Amino acid sequence: MANKSLDTRQKMVFQLPQQKPHNTAALALRGKKGGTHGKDTGAKRAEARAALKRLLKPSLD
Repeated sequence: MANKSLDTRQKMVFQLPQQKPHNTAALALRGKKGGTHGKDTGAKRAEARAALKRLLKPSLD
């Protein structure tokens, strides 16, 4: 009757930590590519200035 107490001992159980549920809306948006950003105001202003200079520049025609 040796080691009779080993049979009644609680067995070791390994449990993995539970993962949080994923936000499906965020996962869907994450897969999409971001588009290019628009020009900032300084770039728009510089482009408008250059276009005005081209219009005012005397043509060689």
